[in-house]
Amino acid sequence: MSETNSPQGTDRRAIPQRSTGWAAKLADAMYAAKLTPNMVSVGSVVFAVIGAAALIASALVTSDSARAVWLVVTASCIPLRLLLNMLDGMLAVEKGMHTPTGDLFNEVPDRIADLVLLAAAGYATAGIWAVGEFDWGVVLGWMAAAAAILTAYVRTLGAANGVGNFFDGPMAKPARMWVLVVASLASLFEPLFDGRGLFLAITVALILLGSVVTVIMRLNRISQALHAQKVETP
Repeated sequence: MSETNSPQGTDRRAIPQRSTGWAAKLADAMYAAKLTPNMVSVGSVVFAVIGAAALIASALVTSDSARAVWLVVTASCIPLRLLLNMLDGMLAVEKGMHTPTGDLFNEVPDRIADLVLLAAAGYATAGIWAVGEFDWGVVLGWMAAAAAILTAYVRTLGAANGVGNFFDGPMAKPARMWVLVVASLASLFEPLFDGRGLFLAITVALILLGSVVTVIMRLNRISQALHAQKVETP
């Protein structure tokens, strides 16, 4: 039964790539190199910070070619962040390397990564939605970051209340990160119509809206699971 149809949440996010041969080989290589899940989790933040710095740099440079380089750096770092997010779990579970602080390293670096990337995306809108000294792009970036963190907080409420994690919603972590990758690459074409920052501005707005919907969906799923749990309790 899929998580979407199940009245209960799950312990892990369903990631199809986790069962592939190449993922298993990467996990084997990391295990052989004595890399711990916590080290890999921290590594994911490093890629997120580099990607965020590249986003901000893309708004500061005046040359279209230089901006393109920074946008490609961002579009490369985000999938690497997601890859390490998957591999840290594989080391912890499949390789039996879970530590007492593993859950902390699994959650906190992820939230930092969301924060820096989405806030940076707001700054990378390059003032396209600025009204006087008020820049809506920057504001939406910070709001999207806060909403993304809230989706994760709500997810953990399910686990804390004994009904598991609900990972569903239109803007779960993988979805919002891949949307940001697409926006970064689409931004390469903005010089063709003098729309510098437009794709990222639209994207942070979509991530904000989708994250709010995700929060509502997860709260509803948790509420249903708690009510079902009460009915089933003899």
